[in-house]
Amino acid sequence: MINLYKKLFFGLLILILGFFTYKFFTSDSESSTEYNSNLIQEQIKSVGKLVVTEGHYSQVLTFKDKDSYMAGLISFDKKAIVVANSDVLVMYDLRQMQYDIDEKNKSIRIISIPKEEIKISPDIQYYDVEQSKFNEFTGADFNAITKKVKADLAKKIEKSTLKSNAKNRLISELSKILLVTHSVGWKVEYKGQEIKSEKEFKL
Repeated sequence: MINLYKKLFFGLLILILGFFTYKFFTSDSESSTEYNSNLIQEQIKSVGKLVVTEGHYSQVLTFKDKDSYMAGLISFDKKAIVVANSDVLVMYDLRQMQYDIDEKNKSIRIISIPKEEIKISPDIQYYDVEQSKFNEFTGADFNAITKKVKADLAKKIEKSTLKSNAKNRLISELSKILLVTHSVGWKVEYKGQEIKSEKEFKL
């Protein structure tokens, strides 16, 4: 009878030890996963900001317009030299980045990265303005000049390094997420591919 009690006692003791051992390891694992998940989310929040690259451009152009009458025998001209100094901002608003954190598979999946926004702010000055009372500068003229300045500038921006510099800054910010996830043994996925280095971000 005593041996039976001993067996029951030791069996119960083993069950209790097994239960606490299981709880110790599973709780630690869950706690670690939750900690890593919170750490990654905090890093994403710190990256989630407006990434801005600035540029400055100067342009000089001549505006001319002519109103002709009587088959060109009479005309009223207007012209001006236009000097435009423009500030250009290329912006990525990473606060709009969409992502999903998969704690089970220890991965963060970047769903979408916002496209760049280009803001052009021209300061336009007019010099050597010549006009006739029969052909004066109007609001429509000034709007047309501003539109042309922005259109010419957009072409220059495409040929410049401004957009590529902005993209490099964006990748630099995103790499901060990469560093944290890798440091805790997690992975980053984007466009169905695992991202292991900055160079693999194909934006």
